Amino acid sequence: MRTVEVSLYVSVRPTERVEKVVSAIENIFPGLIMDIRGDRIDAYDGHESLKNFHELLRKQRILDTARSVMLNGSIGNTVQFRLSKQAALMGIISFPPDEEPLGSLHVQITGAERLVDWLAPETRDGVPLVEIDLEGQEVGRIEEAF
Repeated sequence: MRTVEVSLYVSVRPTERVEKVVSAIENIFPGLIMDIRGDRIDAYDGHESLKNFHELLRKQRILDTARSVMLNGSIGNTVQFRLSKQAALMGIISFPPDEEPLGSLHVQITGAERLVDWLAPETRDGVPLVEIDLEGQEVGRIEEAF
């Protein structure tokens, strides 16, 4: 498997507590290594930190939205998108259309050719048509109704 790298950055506004911003990151991507420098947090790690994000997309039933956002932010084997910092503090994934007034989490994931298909596969009635692992191997398929 190719190496998957997850990185994100977020600004910490003067009105925010660093601990709250760290909690927002950890609620979505637990285990990231964080570099906290005054008004900015940079965080990074490998594919293990994506497991919670992968599960939250399914629990929240937002695979179609996530897929659209990620495909729009894809270039080659790199995916970039923003997440709401305030929603992340509550453990919720939300993709804001623009930078939020308090700042957004800026996420970049590189390395996996079928990353979007793994994180947010195509669906029918909200159910993934095919589930794959990060290596692109099929791990589940819905049965066609005849």
